[in-house]
Amino acid sequence: MKRPKLKKASKRLSCSKRYKIQKKVREHNRKLKKEAKKKGVSKRGKKDLGVPSSAPFKEEVLREAEQRRLQIEEEKEKKKQAKKEERAQKRKQGKEAPSKEAEPKAKKARKEKGGKQTASSKNSKRFLCAELNKVINASDVVIEVLDARDPLGSRCLQLEEAVLQSEGNKKLLLVLNKIDLVPKDNVERWIQCLQKEFPVVAFKASTQIRDKTVKAKKKRIVASNDVVDISRAGTCFGNSCLTELLTSYAANLKEGVSLRVGVVGFPNVGKSSLINSMKGVLACNVGVVRGITKSMQEVYILKNVKLIDSPGVLVSSSNPPAAVALRSLQVEEDSDSVQEAVRTLLKQCDKTQVMLQYSVPDFRNALEFLTLFAKKRGFLQKGGVPNTEQAATTFLADWTGAKLSYHCKVPENHSLPSYLSDMVVAEMQNGWDLEKLKMGNEETLKGLKFPHLSSSIIFSSKGLTAGLLSAADITEEVPAATATDNGADQNNENDEPEQTNEDLMEAEEEEKPQKMPLKEKTGVRFQSVPVDLSLPTAQTDDAYDFNTDYK
Repeated sequence: MKRPKLKKASKRLSCSKRYKIQKKVREHNRKLKKEAKKKGVSKRGKKDLGVPSSAPFKEEVLREAEQRRLQIEEEKEKKKQAKKEERAQKRKQGKEAPSKEAEPKAKKARKEKGGKQTASSKNSKRFLCAELNKVINASDVVIEVLDARDPLGSRCLQLEEAVLQSEGNKKLLLVLNKIDLVPKDNVERWIQCLQKEFPVVAFKASTQIRDKTVKAKKKRIVASNDVVDISRAGTCFGNSCLTELLTSYAANLKEGVSLRVGVVGFPNVGKSSLINSMKGVLACNVGVVRGITKSMQEVYILKNVKLIDSPGVLVSSSNPPAAVALRSLQVEEDSDSVQEAVRTLLKQCDKTQVMLQYSVPDFRNALEFLTLFAKKRGFLQKGGVPNTEQAATTFLADWTGAKLSYHCKVPENHSLPSYLSDMVVAEMQNGWDLEKLKMGNEETLKGLKFPHLSSSIIFSSKGLTAGLLSAADITEEVPAATATDNGADQNNENDEPEQTNEDLMEAEEEEKPQKMPLKEKTGVRFQSVPVDLSLPTAQTDDAYDFNTDYK
C-alpha cells in the first residue's frame, strides 16, 4: 500500500502581512544608517586588490609599500610612548607637590628630636612601646585582656603599675577572654581569685566577624533557640555585661565627654577580637599571627564610649622560656626558635594528655612528637620526609590562638603584688556596679558551653610575665640578658653533678637531630660513614664492601 504524502506548510502570505514586513525592514535599515551617520562610521572601503602580477617592477613596489607601512607603525608607537611619558610626568608632579609641602614640617620634627633620623617602622620595639604608652595616656579606663587558659601568665606587672601610677585616676578592668576553652569550675575559681584585686568580666569573643553583612546574619541566628549548638564560634558572650558596665560608668562623666577605654594586653589574648565583638563589625584586623596590630586605633561602640586598640606588650627576655614562647613576638622569625618553643611547652604539660589531644603515639622528645604530628596532619616534604617546621608552627598557632583547650590551676596562697594595697584595690573597685557585674558573669557562665575537665590539658603556669614599656628598658635589654646567661652558665657548672644520666640522654637525643638539614626541602641526602682501616678486623667485620662482586 502506498504511503500518503504529507502536506508541506504553505509559504504564501497575505499581502498586508508581506507589506508590513517590508516596511519594518526599511525602517530598521534607515535607523542603522542614521546611527552610523551620527557616529561618523562610513561604509567599508574597497578591498586593496594589490599589485597585479603583470605589472612591471612588482617586487620593488611591494617592498616600498612594506617600508611605508612600517614607518607609519613606528610613528604611531612613538606618539603613544610620548603620551605615556606626559601622563607619568603629570602624575609625578601631582605627587611631589604635597610631599614638598610636608617636607619642612618633617625636617623640623627631626631637628627637635636631636637630629636622629631613626626609622619609625611599625615593627620596631621603640615604635610599639610608644604606641602602647599613647593608649595608656589617652584612656580613662584601661581594660587588660587576659587569656583564661593562663590568666597569671597573661598579666603584666609593668603595665598594671604604669596604669596605677599615671595621672588622671585611671581605672583598671580585667577581662577574662577565651573562657570557652577552659573548664567551668576553673573559670569560676579564677574569677573569685582575680576579683580580690580588680573587677573581672568573663568574656568570649566572636571569631567569625568578617564584614558588615555578618551583623545581619548574627541577629537572625540569635533569634533561634539553640544558639550554642548552631554557632558556637560566631556568638559572643559577656558583651552586654561589659557594655552596661562601661555605659553606667560613662554616665557619671560630664555631658558631651565620651569615655575613652584603652584595650591592652600581650599578643594573641584577643584585644582586637573583643573590640570587633562589641562593635559587631570587623573594625580591627585579627589573626593567629602575632603582632597584627601595629598602632593605636579608635573605635566608637556607642555615642559616649570609645575603645582604643593597642599593639601587644613586648615580652622581656628575662621571663621563663614558656612565657616567652606563648607571648613573645619574635618566636616565629626562625624555625629553630619555633621548635625550641614547642620543646619548652611540651615540658610544661602532661605527655598523656598531649597524646590524647593530638591522637599521637608515645614519643621520647619534642622532635619525635613533631615528626609524628607532621605525619598525622600530612605535612610532608619531597620524598615523604615529615616537615617538622610546619608542624611546629601549627602546634604553636593552636596554643596561642583560640583553638586548643588547656588550663592552669588557681594558686592556693595568692598574695597581692607589691604595687597593690587595700586602699588601691578599694579605689579601683569604686565607681563600678559590682552587683550588676556579678549577675552578668553568672549569666555568661550559664549560657556558654564549656569543655570537660578530662579533655583539657593541664598547664603549669610560671606566674606573672614581665613586659617592656619604655625605650630605656629596650636599650638595657641586651647586657641584662648576657648577664643572666653568664649567671645561668655558672649555676649549671656548679649543678652538673646533680643531673642524672636519663636527663643527659634526653638532652643528647634532643640536640643531635637539630643538626640535620631541616631547611633543605629538595630531598634526603645520605652521607657515607668513614671506616678506619687501621683498626683490627674484629671491629670492622660489620663494614660491608660494595665493590665485591659475588657470583
